[in-house]
Amino acid sequence: MIKKLFFILFIGFFKVLLSQEGYSDYYKLREKYENFEENDSKAFPFIQPYINKAKKEKNYEKLVQGYKDGVFYSSTDNEKLRYADSMVWVANQSNIEDLKIISHIEKGVIYYYNYKKFQLALNEYLEAYKYSRNTKNEFLKYQNLYHIGVVKSYLGYYEDASELFTKCLIYYREKAKNITKLHPNEIYNNKRAYLNSLHQLIICYRNLGKYKDADSGIKTGLSEIGNNLEYNLEKGYFLLSKGISEYRINRFESALKHFHESLPAIKNGRDFARLSVDYFYIGKSYSGLKKTKESITYFKKIDSIFQKNQFILPELRENYEILIDYSKKEKNQDQQLYYTSQLLKADSIMSKDFIYLSPKIHKDYDTKTLLEEKNKLQNINYLGTIIIIVLIIWAIGLVTLLTRRHKKAKEIQQKYILVEEKFTAHQNSPEKNLIPIIEEKKISLTEGKVEELLQKLKTFEDKKEFTQKGLTISKLATQLGTNSNYLSQVINEYKKVNFNKYLSELRINYITNLLFENKNYLKYSIETLAKECGIASRQNFSDLFYEINGIRPTDFIKKRREEIKNTGSL
Repeated sequence: MIKKLFFILFIGFFKVLLSQEGYSDYYKLREKYENFEENDSKAFPFIQPYINKAKKEKNYEKLVQGYKDGVFYSSTDNEKLRYADSMVWVANQSNIEDLKIISHIEKGVIYYYNYKKFQLALNEYLEAYKYSRNTKNEFLKYQNLYHIGVVKSYLGYYEDASELFTKCLIYYREKAKNITKLHPNEIYNNKRAYLNSLHQLIICYRNLGKYKDADSGIKTGLSEIGNNLEYNLEKGYFLLSKGISEYRINRFESALKHFHESLPAIKNGRDFARLSVDYFYIGKSYSGLKKTKESITYFKKIDSIFQKNQFILPELRENYEILIDYSKKEKNQDQQLYYTSQLLKADSIMSKDFIYLSPKIHKDYDTKTLLEEKNKLQNINYLGTIIIIVLIIWAIGLVTLLTRRHKKAKEIQQKYILVEEKFTAHQNSPEKNLIPIIEEKKISLTEGKVEELLQKLKTFEDKKEFTQKGLTISKLATQLGTNSNYLSQVINEYKKVNFNKYLSELRINYITNLLFENKNYLKYSIETLAKECGIASRQNFSDLFYEINGIRPTDFIKKRREEIKNTGSL
């Protein structure tokens, strides 16, 4: 999706520039091949003269365009990467920042779309971002924001990603409407960028549980496209999203209809990542209709794609859990072993991406963005700032503001006291580390085995091993020398909660204790605290902290710091 879109966007961009020069030699050369299909190597006998002419005349802009055309029409991934490397080299020689932005984005797209190497793609996007901060070309700025948003979405930072896609959506929508000032190609390209930004925003909404917003976006996308074949791939994405919405409310027949309608366009677009998503939900829909044989067929298709490309989206991890369970029921140990190995391989690939990408995107993008915003605020005219403040105070009303603040502070204080009381009671409880008494045999394990497993869980808790990243019940069962079913039963029976709740309470109670006992932890960021207790996402950590303690971690830390300051020990 992204690759094809932005190839077309830049072809249109340079086409407009060329058309403004009249029928130049470059224009005439490009006319000979610009209507070839993507990946059609028959275009190269016409592309090479264009590149040769640009080299001879040392025309860097045209040479970058020639290499970009080479990327678009190359039939293999290696050739595309080779031409992208040439683009970067020429852009560096030219010392023209906009060409550097174009070339680094192009190379990032190849890594992302053709190879699914997110680490390398992110490096290129961030390099482009470095140059885009000073460019006057708004198109390039928003193109790069879009790509960074895609990486954030992959990492699960859906709130952050949705903000970026919303900015892109507004920009491209307004550009596409401005038909009196734009070339037809630019109108088409901006409409396409708008549709793809909308699709990515829908993915964020779905993962954030904003289903009404997602459904509204799907309706808008399908309405905007109608029967226009020029946006066939984009229509495929919206149909896929529509099918997922139907699946969510158990309308399996309707979901399957939309999934099958979306397949041809996504296959033709060579987007194997979204094709996997399509297959996954087709399988899930058949499963909902109790058609096991059909569902397993589609789940196996996802494994075939993973074997070929060595890439899988995090949301499709469940696919292997389903295949493993199915193999168990069929008593096919060979298949069970194979799918277990595939799941471990998928986990390994995803964990490498997350370890590298998550801190890097915050360090290289978010921090720089915040600093830029800070500088902008500092440069605002002082008089203008005073006027804005006065208007805000006038609009909101000082009395209302103070009342709300007081009410909120009071609520937070009450919640903080409850957590403090809970912590004190826990500290003074003589039974907090005891192993639960086995009253009767309610699970399919001997009393001795249950006792042994409870002792191992106590050791697991005492050694704070629950702070491991990516810990699942399967991984913990392996570490404890048992299986997932037995471990789940013991936790449910003796801890009185399911595994996820058990793990969440251990982690949040652990970090809460640290915040009470060690004032140094009050200086840490929310991301660092989440990482300390083994939770990957800032948002998940904040939500779990609130669910268990009844107060947001930021509010808790603020109250704790105030309390320590008042006692004179901070």
